[in-house]
Amino acid sequence: MTTILDKIIDKKKEEVALLKTSGLSYAADRSPVSFYNRIAASKTMALIAEVKRASPSKGNINIGVNPIEQASIYADNGADAVSVLTDTPFFKGTMDDLKAVKENIGIPVLNKDFIIDPVQIDRAYAAGGDIILLIAAALTDEEMKGLYAHAREKALDVLVEVHDEAEMERALKLEANIIGINNRNLKTFEIDLAVTERLLRLYGRENAFFVSESGITSREDALRMKEAGARALLVGETLMKAGDVAQAVRSLKVDL
Repeated sequence: MTTILDKIIDKKKEEVALLKTSGLSYAADRSPVSFYNRIAASKTMALIAEVKRASPSKGNINIGVNPIEQASIYADNGADAVSVLTDTPFFKGTMDDLKAVKENIGIPVLNKDFIIDPVQIDRAYAAGGDIILLIAAALTDEEMKGLYAHAREKALDVLVEVHDEAEMERALKLEANIIGINNRNLKTFEIDLAVTERLLRLYGRENAFFVSESGITSREDALRMKEAGARALLVGETLMKAGDVAQAVRSLKVDL
């Protein structure tokens, strides 16, 4: 059975093929801002706050959002990084969103996309991204290793995303130092916060910072993930729908 993830990756292969023939403009050497260092120094739960117009599972979430305004509220109220969805067919984001956000805030920016080829990492670097996402479910061990190394050569942080024990083992074998635990099953898009709790019971003592992703809707959820052993959260839909975005951000910054 073809999953949503399969459909996204098939489309991404088409995008990569076009990208390789489009004449990507490369940025001069720069110094990406380290999210890893921010987590290490934080006395509160670190927060990656996401700019997300839409998703395959939810449809339109906040289609008319101004990415600069949204990201600025995040940064001004304690977010430690901003995630920007740059996939267009399924999430209605663009690389221009990422560029605009990076030009207007000082905290790290995550290029949230389905990365399958080094050219996408080059594009993220050129656009000002500080962090890239590698999704274990979408990559072989060899692909993940090569992409991880390519990103680290550019001094980009890498958020390696896992959903189960096998994927966690693969991320740890890679010696990833920031591991995102996605509470959402990318094959069914079902969400369960117990995924973070289960995996951190098994692997919480490993030498990495763990980010709980998806399904966090309240301060109570943030406290629950802290108790599980997460050091950071990635929150999108909750913040995109919040009536008071500033307050919503502050409420998730629980003390460690």
